Amino acid sequence: MALGGKYQDNNLVCYLQDGSPVNPATVSKRFQEVVGKVGISVTFHGLRHAHASYLLKQGEHPKVVSERLGHSNISMTMDLYFHIAPTLQKEAADRLDGILFKK
Repeated sequence: MALGGKYQDNNLVCYLQDGSPVNPATVSKRFQEVVGKVGISVTFHGLRHAHASYLLKQGEHPKVVSERLGHSNISMTMDLYFHIAPTLQKEAADRLDGILFKK
């Protein structure tokens, strides 16, 4: 509001005070400085993968995860996160078993 018409609303997560994009290298560097201070080993981009993996492991529909990641189609998401599929299959089988046998 203080910048009036000079503010650029680009709907970004990381932006400068005027709303313009931050250089991605700057975001990564600052993120590494912060996580280094608290002793966590993760990259900024790694958060994206963690986000998708956790959602899929919690049973979120792959289409929803695909949309959140901005993938053009669900097959792209599933190709990238296929390694989670065996766990999802086991959990689905266990849920069905619980329904059928009232466990």
